[in-house]
Amino acid sequence: MNYRSRVVNSFQIFMAAVAVSCWLSGLARAELSIQITQGVDNPVPIAVVPFDWEGNGVLSEDVAQIVINDLEQVGEFRSLARSNMLSLPNEESEVFFRDWRTLAQDYLLVGKISRAAGSQLVQVQYEFFDINREMKLAGEVLTGSVTQLRDIGHEISNVVFELVTGTRGAFTTQILYIVSEESVTAGTEYRLEKADYDGQRAQILLESRQPIMSPAWSPDGQDIAYVSFETTLPRIYIQNIATGQRRQITNYPNINSSPVFSPDGNKLAMVLSKDGNPEIYVQDLVSNELIRVTNHPSIDTEPSWTVDGRSLVFMSDRTGQPQIYQMELGATDSYVERLTFDCYQCMKGQFLPDGVNLVHVRRETRRDPNYQIAIYNVETLRVITLTNTSLDESPSVAPNGSMIMYATKFDGRGVLDAVSIDGGVKFRLPSVRGDVREPSWSPFFN
Repeated sequence: MNYRSRVVNSFQIFMAAVAVSCWLSGLARAELSIQITQGVDNPVPIAVVPFDWEGNGVLSEDVAQIVINDLEQVGEFRSLARSNMLSLPNEESEVFFRDWRTLAQDYLLVGKISRAAGSQLVQVQYEFFDINREMKLAGEVLTGSVTQLRDIGHEISNVVFELVTGTRGAFTTQILYIVSEESVTAGTEYRLEKADYDGQRAQILLESRQPIMSPAWSPDGQDIAYVSFETTLPRIYIQNIATGQRRQITNYPNINSSPVFSPDGNKLAMVLSKDGNPEIYVQDLVSNELIRVTNHPSIDTEPSWTVDGRSLVFMSDRTGQPQIYQMELGATDSYVERLTFDCYQCMKGQFLPDGVNLVHVRRETRRDPNYQIAIYNVETLRVITLTNTSLDESPSVAPNGSMIMYATKFDGRGVLDAVSIDGGVKFRLPSVRGDVREPSWSPFFN
């Protein structure tokens, strides 16, 4: 998709097979809808003026409202109600900074939408201002079809978010997740779905009467890997998002699970028990060479890659309870490094983009029944527990490292929740009915 032309910018789960039997409850396909459950104490005040539409009819999307939803959903912004605005400017010449300071606003976004000359495309012109410094921070003309207005709104949100916070926005990213629908007559149907980060515009990528598990994105966002039981046995597949074409990657005896792409996209780490015990393997997707990484009589599972692609992080119960370990590719099993020590059970580890903070699921003590999402700094050994619900699992990190999406239970159903890496912001994507599981946050697409 190419919808932008810039004009001004002054700133710049062995576990997998067991888990199948644990979640045979249902969900009919429906878009998820964000509910903010916790925000920061002092959100940034911003006024987003309704964008003027200079064409005929009514547009299918309210671009300004999309931006408002994006910014408020991450909990760090508070938008001014339209009814409280003293004026409705659509371009810089109509902006009077004094009016917006009177309303105690720090930032202002204005814009207008028009038909591109001689085209069915629309042009969205926006300008973003710092009220206190009386300064325009950015301005662009974004061009696309009417069906791309939501994408354009998300792109504007990215710009605003980065200019204010210094962190790249992730509003144009997407998520994968598994849903299931249980019917009295037809049994359980499983779906692999893709949606915008906020749960909108859901699409079915695969549906089956057999379980689907462990979805994962390739680093360029063009392909996904997952586990399907469609042959009654767990096998790993790779599927192209655009074409829907897919290929079966593994057909080994017993467990084939937990696929995850290397940072360069050329390799796929996985769990196989073809030699009897669940071990970590890496398959070269170009040469198809399969390399065994771990070799231990205990269960090794849930691999993830370090940021540099040189090592794998995984869960093993080799000390009696699940803990997280790291191993450099090419090393022998005697050089495995244990990362977690202070929890009764630590699982599903993956590093944030900084390569230092490890997101994981932890159970603090033997008597504690709760599984919660936490961050462990491997240098300072500091642990921050981010969630306070009891059955949190499958954490997936946003590509900008600012949020973590995970699966949990709410009102007896599986839902997706998200939490900021400091625990200050939370939102929920509840399902209409049934269960939603195993979120996977996409990379940046450009």
